[in-house]
Amino acid sequence: MKIAGSTALVTGANRGFGRHLAAELVARGATVYAGARNPDSVDLPGVTPVRLDITDPASVAAAAQLAGDVNLLINNAGIETGTSLLDGDLNLVRLELETHYLGNLSMIRAFAPVIAGNGGGTILNVLSALSWVNFPNVGAYGAAKSAEWAMTNALRIELAERGVRVAGLHVGYMDTDMTAAVTAPKSDPAVIARIGIDGIEADAYEIVTDETSRQVQAGLAGGVAALYPQLP
Repeated sequence: MKIAGSTALVTGANRGFGRHLAAELVARGATVYAGARNPDSVDLPGVTPVRLDITDPASVAAAAQLAGDVNLLINNAGIETGTSLLDGDLNLVRLELETHYLGNLSMIRAFAPVIAGNGGGTILNVLSALSWVNFPNVGAYGAAKSAEWAMTNALRIELAERGVRVAGLHVGYMDTDMTAAVTAPKSDPAVIARIGIDGIEADAYEIVTDETSRQVQAGLAGGVAALYPQLP
């Protein structure tokens, strides 16, 4: 896929990784719709703000009608509630699933026909190394990202025959507001955005962007013992 001349919609584009993705697309010559629940919070020059709440079906439908020329959809919007699966607030667990899984699925169901009708294109789901490995303090987030990864794999097969490529981007910690309290090493989101857009142009199905994700991916073959060495 060629980014120059494409038309993209990035969700959660008002800050963090989404803003970096939108900026990278603009720099490479794409027309960019910047989705945000509050479009007034979008301050990036060269983009068209779009009011979008991916958990609201009416909002998703309105965005698909407005951005009818899109051939690249980047599902980036997300939350991280820090909720434990065992004893955390079940409503927060549901919110994680409604955002990362059902919200992004709603976006794909709305925009896949748009992209196919425009001659084909790409959908990129921003996943995580936590799609593959999970821990108690981020249990709800990891479970939702795992569900999104499974959804990515299923829709990749289903949409291929319609000329819509579905890709997943895996990354560890990035230096954004979401990880402000994290003391572990964090990647520069601008660098990860460049790697992600490079992956789209290379027609990659799976974009593994940092050493953390590469290590976790390699550990999948080793099973539970490799991924969770702390277990007895």
